[in-house]
Amino acid sequence: MKSSEKELLIRGEREADLAAIHEINLLAFGQEDEAKLVDSLRKGKSYIKGLSLVAIKEDKVIGHAIFTKAFIVNKAGKRQACIALGPMAVHPEHQRHGIGIKLVEEGLERGRELAFNSAVVLGHKEYYPRFGFKPASERNIRSTFPGAEEYFFILELKGGGLKGISGVVQYAREFSMLAEAKKKEKPKEPATEMPNEIQQKNLSQQSGDINTVQPGGENILNSNPPPQ
Repeated sequence: MKSSEKELLIRGEREADLAAIHEINLLAFGQEDEAKLVDSLRKGKSYIKGLSLVAIKEDKVIGHAIFTKAFIVNKAGKRQACIALGPMAVHPEHQRHGIGIKLVEEGLERGRELAFNSAVVLGHKEYYPRFGFKPASERNIRSTFPGAEEYFFILELKGGGLKGISGVVQYAREFSMLAEAKKKEKPKEPATEMPNEIQQKNLSQQSGDINTVQPGGENILNSNPPPQ
């Protein structure tokens, strides 16, 4: 079998993968934020064993996606657990080959097996509907991130899983901790671009390879092309 024909393997991360996962996030996003976030999420309470996934080809880690526990909280304070996708990244040399798609599909299937009712993502509006994601606003569900409504999506993982559910999605605290740390590093310049302009600047359209940025980060959606 030629090396180019070798099958891609998607599996849960292992201790031996951690350095490669960190490096892939650095390379895919061109900054340390997402790599540091993944490291923090792995140590946090929202980490779900088996839902930090790697893509393996020729015994090398070439992609990564993490799904963490989040909650949809209604006005009465009642919570329903869901899974939140991101960050997700694929090594730049392996983008545009559907790797990100495989990572998302595997993560969503594992989420179903773990009995989660829904999944959320803050990302590219032309990319995530292919998996069945729909605007969260259609179900009166929103995120805590200003200006994100157009890019915030939710997927029902089982029939009726979102019946009667509405409210605000609370992500793992590590997301907000990173955002606060970034604010303290340097004063932010007033925003001069609308979210859609930011989207076009930071997304290279590459056949479904989007490296999903964390909520509350520098950009509202994804950076680089889709990790596919």
